[in-house]
Amino acid sequence: MTIETAQAIWLGVGAYLGAGAIFSVYFVSRAVDRIDSAAKGSSIWFRLLLAPGAAALWPVLFLKLAAPRRRKGR
Repeated sequence: MTIETAQAIWLGVGAYLGAGAIFSVYFVSRAVDRIDSAAKGSSIWFRLLLAPGAAALWPVLFLKLAAPRRRKGR
């Protein structure tokens, strides 16, 4: 592996983690209520526990938020 390849890999990892950090702030502050109704009114400590998982799994959570909402009757 060349130095350039290693640098490109680390750049990709950094971009993924940076995007995950930004998304997790949005997710725990506003969007968690849309995915799980039981999280409405939850404490800041509970939301901080969700932040690392949201940062790591941000593509999955983003797609879940981007999907159209279904009505309960359907």
